[in-house]
Amino acid sequence: MLDLLAIVLPVFGLIGIGYLGRRTGFVSERMGDGLSEFVFSLSVPCLIFNTLVRAKIPEVQPWGYWISYFAGVAVVWALAMLLGRRLFGLKGVSAVVAGFSAGQANTVFVGVPMILKAYGDEGAVPLFLLIAVHLPVTMTLATIMAEGRQASPLTILRRLATHPIVVGILAGSAFRPVAPYVPGPGWQIVELLASAAVPCALISMGIALRRYGLQMGWKLPTLISAFKLVLHPLIVLLLATYVFDMPPVWAGVAVLFASCPSGINAYLFAERYGEGVALASSTVTLSTILALGTTLIWLYVLGIG
Repeated sequence: MLDLLAIVLPVFGLIGIGYLGRRTGFVSERMGDGLSEFVFSLSVPCLIFNTLVRAKIPEVQPWGYWISYFAGVAVVWALAMLLGRRLFGLKGVSAVVAGFSAGQANTVFVGVPMILKAYGDEGAVPLFLLIAVHLPVTMTLATIMAEGRQASPLTILRRLATHPIVVGILAGSAFRPVAPYVPGPGWQIVELLASAAVPCALISMGIALRRYGLQMGWKLPTLISAFKLVLHPLIVLLLATYVFDMPPVWAGVAVLFASCPSGINAYLFAERYGEGVALASSTVTLSTILALGTTLIWLYVLGIG
């Protein structure tokens, strides 16, 4: 429990700095908006680029591994959008934010340290392989859903081609062959920009929490948190252990990855489109708190520790 607290507390520390800074008037709403724009337009694309360029992708794709994880993403994403619309009256981008919050995981703060502590070096390959694909897939899907509501296919393609996240994905894929020839200072620039993504995003979310509070109440964020923390890893566990054949470590990594709380990128996405920010910020915070308990359960189910 103390190890898990040590992992999660830095998240709330940075969120708390943003919240208290805005509550005391030390920082302004304009600062939160500026940080959010910087992170979404520049810092996160650099993070994606850096991850994709350096990821070790195997020659033979582990399709059972991919299907197990992303089938769970599809189910919880669809359920969150459906129930958000039917029960809570969500529309447009707000419904996409609900699905994104249910299907996208916090890999930076929770996933990496937790999984490496659970499985050590043996879990590193499946972990970073999934990290390299997880955010590009979920972010691109959310972008297509948000941009495609009132646009022609040509307009969608044009918007996607100039979207910061998609640019990071395409650039990261294209630069893989020339990565060994890039000089050290070039990588340092990319790494510095990428390293700013998480702290700036969390402080920005703290400012937004002060602005929005829990305007969505507890019901929908709690429902989405249940999808993310319980249903998603359960689906992955069943598929990875009973349907597809893969090493137990790979199955365990996929389950723990799925059991991570909702990621900060759902909040950044909502900020980008100006819809669903209160829902995303509430879900990220609530799911992270609840993950303290659910993570212990999944570690026990997997026979770890």
